[in-house]
Amino acid sequence: MDYSQMLLVLLVCPVVAALIMAVLPAKSTPRVVYEGLHVVSLAGVAVLGLTLVVSTFLGSDIFALGGWFHLDGLAALFLGLIAVIAPCTGVYSLPYVAHDVADGKLGPSQVKQYYVFFSLFVFSMILAVTSNNIIMMWVSVEATTLSTVFLVGVYRTKLALEAAWKYVIVCTAGVAFGLFGTLLVYANAADIMADPHQAVFWTAILPNAPFMDHSLMMIAFVFAAIGFGTKAGLFPMHTWLPDAHSEAPSPVSALLSGVLLKCAILIILRFYILTAANVGDGFPQLVMMILGVLSVCYAAFEVYKQTDLKRKLAYSSCENIGLIAVCFGIGGPLGIIAGLVHCLAHGLTKALMFCLSGNIMMKYHTRDLHKISGIISVAPVTGVLFAAGCLALAGFPPFAMFVSEMLMILAGAAAHAWLIVVLVLIALVVVIMALIRMITGSALGKAPADISRKDVSPLALAPEIVLLALVVILGISLPGPLATSIEKASAIVIMYEDENPLNGNLVEEALAAIVANDAPEEVFE
Repeated sequence: MDYSQMLLVLLVCPVVAALIMAVLPAKSTPRVVYEGLHVVSLAGVAVLGLTLVVSTFLGSDIFALGGWFHLDGLAALFLGLIAVIAPCTGVYSLPYVAHDVADGKLGPSQVKQYYVFFSLFVFSMILAVTSNNIIMMWVSVEATTLSTVFLVGVYRTKLALEAAWKYVIVCTAGVAFGLFGTLLVYANAADIMADPHQAVFWTAILPNAPFMDHSLMMIAFVFAAIGFGTKAGLFPMHTWLPDAHSEAPSPVSALLSGVLLKCAILIILRFYILTAANVGDGFPQLVMMILGVLSVCYAAFEVYKQTDLKRKLAYSSCENIGLIAVCFGIGGPLGIIAGLVHCLAHGLTKALMFCLSGNIMMKYHTRDLHKISGIISVAPVTGVLFAAGCLALAGFPPFAMFVSEMLMILAGAAAHAWLIVVLVLIALVVVIMALIRMITGSALGKAPADISRKDVSPLALAPEIVLLALVVILGISLPGPLATSIEKASAIVIMYEDENPLNGNLVEEALAAIVANDAPEEVFE
């Protein structure tokens, strides 16, 4: 099997599992059947996805189905996130769903609904990151909405159904702006290309981007940033995010925050690249900077004041997506690298934290932080993981987000964007205060007397330990192949491969500069 066929099998794998589960009778089918199909499907996603990621980083781009699907170094980073986080959250789903069934929160039809749409959700995200057809990129983003709305509302409570309704309305309306931007790019490209039929393919549009109409491209990028920024959770289009994340099952929240938001960022980057090739990088950087700073500053104070655990984590996602947008707004090799590293770091960290919120809800049966205390004494492993996860989310060493945030600060200093750096640092201090207060009040507080001193099952803890280990590994030292891969992906964004090649040791030099507190001038050039 060659890599193009492997890519198609990767896409088909979760779809087949979903279709098989969909035709099974809900009442008479044992839950273990759904669980088995679920695990086999996610194992295929992990193996095939990681194989394709490695092959892309070591070789050349992969095309499939006549160019409709395309995997380059940039998309491979995001496919890697899916291939790691989807199996982890999928395994965590097994004890989580079993607990909800035992508590009477989920019936047979809801269990079937959960596993069917979980597989469709994974498929739609893979479709989003591997699509070369810009129309299909938009379709795949809409498909993520249609699949996840049934996961957000799976409990069928009043609040869950309200959150699901708000989610589908806001995202559908927001992503419609993305469609306007997509059609503008298509029409612009079709007008100048020798073969208008090729104007739907991103790889065909890119060489012609410099010759497209400047005004239309600028308008298209604004539409794309607003439309797909809605799905990413950028302010002020973020309003669906706190409700959906708080009411969805915790594994779904982990997948939403850890992966889906990053898929939307990838599509924005595709339009960012086209616009930069057409009018220069100044305009798309300005748009990203405005959206990013507004998101960071607004969400930081929302994180601080929230008393609902999952809503606090949801606003933290909005804040961190804002940080990613700020990195791309700063631009340059170091800024782009900082943004890509933060995508990876935040994806793994937030998946860990939402899974841990599921552990806490299984023990305390509440999301109210005023009622959650003494986690370490009630559930020692969960408590330690929770405290470590809060520190990781706050950007402390030796965790991965410390690296990406320091790279962002270095990039801002190199670009002399001192006001932006100061605003972001103030917002980060507010977030750190909120997370430290969550550690002292929830992890280290006095445990209620009526809660049993027994941790959740080992199957629930295993994916969280894997995620935390990855966060620590990326924080201590980016593995050489991964660092090279990030530089390759950043080269696609800044399009400097010929004119200004990236230094092969740029990431390592930047990390050394962080440690030595003395960034060499060549790191910023």
